[in-house]
Amino acid sequence: MEYAKMRAIAERLGAHAESLEGAWVAEIGPAGPVLAMRRSSKRHAGTVHRIRNQLDEQLVTTHRGYICANGPLVEHPSIGRMRCPDAVVIPEGVLDEEGLAVDAAQVLAVVEVVPPSGPDGGCGDRLGEYAAMGIPHCMIVGPRTGTIEVHSDPCRAGYGRKDPYIFGDSVPFGPWTVETSAFRRYGTSGE
Repeated sequence: MEYAKMRAIAERLGAHAESLEGAWVAEIGPAGPVLAMRRSSKRHAGTVHRIRNQLDEQLVTTHRGYICANGPLVEHPSIGRMRCPDAVVIPEGVLDEEGLAVDAAQVLAVVEVVPPSGPDGGCGDRLGEYAAMGIPHCMIVGPRTGTIEVHSDPCRAGYGRKDPYIFGDSVPFGPWTVETSAFRRYGTSGE
């Protein structure tokens, strides 16, 4: 199916999601448009918040006019993908533009925090998609295992470099550093 048709279906799904209870997002994955529930625990949200705050403080120096935001979809029409990462480093001005998604060419980095449900929460598929989109840096945080992966050097086949860390480390992430000593693992209930 061509991307324009998939995008139109995703927009209709997104409009329908507004009438549903809970937090839903329409994305375009390998199987086409999907409506996914975005449920996050307090620890998941806390981890995303800590990362966003740290990156925002550093972006003032490294990339003036950029912010670390959560919520905007990222799309790459030529590979037929549209995803909603937990956090994304983008020019602040794109949030004032009309439209559904940010062009992947404007994205410096994405962050995914593995949700409490499922072993990787779909992060494995997304990792390859973010690389194919040409996003320079991707961080995957695993509160279940207390691990962090930083990926860089994107190409169509995936990221060429993967650096592993654990909670408590000072994590180099592109030109930034993320301090993880305040990150918390999920409890025994998964949350």
